[in-house]
Amino acid sequence: MITRLLHACLLIGFLAVAPAVHAIDTQPAFDDPALQQRYERINRELRCLVCQNQTIADSNATLATDLRREVRELIAAGRTDDEIREFMIERYGDFVLYRPRMTATNFLLWGAPVILLAIGAIAVVRVVRRRSKEADIDTAGPEAGSS
Repeated sequence: MITRLLHACLLIGFLAVAPAVHAIDTQPAFDDPALQQRYERINRELRCLVCQNQTIADSNATLATDLRREVRELIAAGRTDDEIREFMIERYGDFVLYRPRMTATNFLLWGAPVILLAIGAIAVVRVVRRRSKEADIDTAGPEAGSS
């Protein structure tokens, strides 16, 4: 009885995750291997705006499917990789790039960790120096009073 229940639960679990296991693009978009390679590379460079932590190549979201179709059409139309990226940036903003480029608008995002680390290091140095001076005064004080 328990084994039947266990088997039923396992079967339901496998059926529940089966749709997520399917490949997204089962058929190649292009017959030419070079164009197919370009298509796959660009899809790995663009972020799914719904999932936000996946590329459009990895996402099952409807928007990701639409973006893959758009990339396929742009490649077929003869657009270069840079033109396709610029088209996507104009339409969806810099966030569509999985690895955002360095621009003045997102410099703070890239520079904030370094700036915060420098501020923290300065604060640590100041605290250590202050405590060192206080320790020197405390150790020198009683000896100076006894002589």
